[in-house]
Amino acid sequence: MASKDSGAGAEKRKGNDNTMEDLEAVNLAADWSDISQGLRKDLGHQLHSQWIKPIQLGGFCKDTGTLDLYLPTDFSANWVQDRFADRLSLAWKIARSEVRNVRIQVHPGRRKLPEMSLGGIGSNVMYHGGRNPANDGDSSMIAVAAGTIGEQGFTSSVGLDPSLTFAAFVTGENNVLGCNAAQRMAATETPQFSPLYLKAATGQGKTHLLHAIGHSYLASHPRARIFYCSAERFMVEFVQALKQNQMMEFKARLRSFDLLLVDDIQFIIGKASAQEELLYTIDALLAEGKRLVFAADRAPQALDGVEPRLLSRLSMGLVADIQPADIELRRKILESKLTRFAPLEVPGDVIEFLARTITRNVRELVGGLNKLIAYAQLTGQTVSLQLAEEQLTDILSANRRRITIDEIQRTVCQFYRIDRSEMSSKRRARAVVRPRQVAMYLSKVLTPRSYPEIGRKFGGRDHSTVIHAVRLIEDLRTRDADMDGDVRSLLRQLES
Repeated sequence: MASKDSGAGAEKRKGNDNTMEDLEAVNLAADWSDISQGLRKDLGHQLHSQWIKPIQLGGFCKDTGTLDLYLPTDFSANWVQDRFADRLSLAWKIARSEVRNVRIQVHPGRRKLPEMSLGGIGSNVMYHGGRNPANDGDSSMIAVAAGTIGEQGFTSSVGLDPSLTFAAFVTGENNVLGCNAAQRMAATETPQFSPLYLKAATGQGKTHLLHAIGHSYLASHPRARIFYCSAERFMVEFVQALKQNQMMEFKARLRSFDLLLVDDIQFIIGKASAQEELLYTIDALLAEGKRLVFAADRAPQALDGVEPRLLSRLSMGLVADIQPADIELRRKILESKLTRFAPLEVPGDVIEFLARTITRNVRELVGGLNKLIAYAQLTGQTVSLQLAEEQLTDILSANRRRITIDEIQRTVCQFYRIDRSEMSSKRRARAVVRPRQVAMYLSKVLTPRSYPEIGRKFGGRDHSTVIHAVRLIEDLRTRDADMDGDVRSLLRQLES
């Protein structure tokens, strides 16, 4: 009997060990998904598909802090090791501190695969007219950003993500200008401005809009020729053409497109010869009434090392600034994503928590929601506030910016143009009381302080006074548009 009990205990321990291993694998896979998406944005679709996407996760040794990453061939493993090892290592260390070393090697036991080659100038890989946009799930699509000249004549390949459409783009006050300008650029009628320059920080939707422009334009111009690439991809194509003495073909190919979409234009800075070629291409396309869209993380005037003539071309159309998503837009984005996970329930307090806490960029916000829901589904747990706090610690810690009551008081006093001393004074004039109540309300919403702690920061007031102020402002926001507008404006200032 004892031996049976012992065997049952061993089986239970083994089952627990397997569960822990499964959870660890889930967490590693979720982190790798976030890292891979970031690298895709940094490197461009083609380089990512060629070298990063084939990477498979290996084992993680907690004792040494070593994570294995596998590639199918010696050549690809050596290439990634030489060019991306530092970037991969840094990304993993940021994602989880226990990873101290990243080891890149050939997958053990993997059969030898034919080496992949970049499909640029001189490649025979061709994709027609953009009617079958590249799908991230299809690893056979190699030359997704480069048109080629083959025996059947010129064709263009698009490399557009099928999920990044205007219908999937959630708009708010902060990004409506960029979205409207992008829709105008993709419309059937000739736009009033060209080029369009989308300026936004990382993860705020400029790449989404580039893809959406391409999809919408192709819908109304099925035979249109579109060139979509990152500035880094442009550089690779340019250097490749120089080396192969195919500059004439390169120029002819660029200038035959109907729509040119170039992402992360800031990475072309300092490249004099490439800048000159891009300048001539812009002039040629504009002269023919073609459409051009550029995207960058800074305004044209803030691009260092850009030739003045090119800077002038980038600025001559419309520069649409996409501001970081405010809390209302972050809520809308999260709610729009929930339809994909139905019938899974995500409580409102979880959505509110994510919207208030993950503020750096939309990509991290959506990634946090995806990671939370994937974890809940794979482990059979219910999505809750506690689960979000436990499983998103890395994302939350990176986004958490401590807003202090002093900062809130200072901002409110500047907004209402009253003296800072009024926050603690005993004056009961309406012009002083209402700003003080707003500051108490914001202190409760934006800080973890208790009612008594907040009261002490406002001249030693009782906690019941703070509770009254919070409830009053909450009620006024539903009835008074001016008060709601004031609070929204203050929230944007404090959370930016």
